[in-house]
Amino acid sequence: MTERLFLDQPSLPRTEARVISAAPEGIVLDRTVFYARGGGQPGDTGVLRWDGGETRISDTVKGEGDSILHVPEPEAELPPPGTPVNAEIDWDRRHKLMRMHTAMHLLCSLIKGAAVTGGSVGADRSRLDFDLPNPPAKDEIEAGLNALIAADYPVRIEWVDEAVLDTDPGLVRTMSVKPPRGTGRLRLMRIGEGDVVDLQPCGGTHVARTGEIGPIRIVKIENKGRQNRRIILAPRDPP
Repeated sequence: MTERLFLDQPSLPRTEARVISAAPEGIVLDRTVFYARGGGQPGDTGVLRWDGGETRISDTVKGEGDSILHVPEPEAELPPPGTPVNAEIDWDRRHKLMRMHTAMHLLCSLIKGAAVTGGSVGADRSRLDFDLPNPPAKDEIEAGLNALIAADYPVRIEWVDEAVLDTDPGLVRTMSVKPPRGTGRLRLMRIGEGDVVDLQPCGGTHVARTGEIGPIRIVKIENKGRQNRRIILAPRDPP
């Protein structure tokens, strides 16, 4: 099992860890800050360093059971099992993904009553698809989104009993992807405190406050079928 530090410490850029196994398809550590690809969010990239060597990580994916595979670049040197390593993510890329993922939750809160049919988090451009008969007004959505960002709502993770899905199935907005069950616990992402802006199951990484996102623009709204509307968003002033 790989301890997933990013679940409760999304702003942790590096950690000391130990190699459990190493192969060209992936290096397994006993603990990691690298997010494994899933839920529309890409896997982290970065570097593993140890005494006498280092390996660039080009992707992070889920492995067998509860393991996480840190995918090395082709023909990279592999650390032997048991080696202590320093695992460090590409923080600039991760932070962009965190900002965009949190912005997508805010966007979801503005499209009330519509199920999410798909989505993809990108560092420079992201999208959410909604089950909607008519597209929303682009200018209104952009203004509403930036108002929520400027309000600087707190963002936090909380763990609850997974049985809450039986009593409150409306927590899940996605049509095709459901939260994994069987562990007894459910990870919720909450935006706002007394005035809750969004509350959904989510395994991704997020910023600590909405103000950290920065201004967002709605690039375009596309029709992707009779009832499917795709909203594409991006940072207003990308670095």
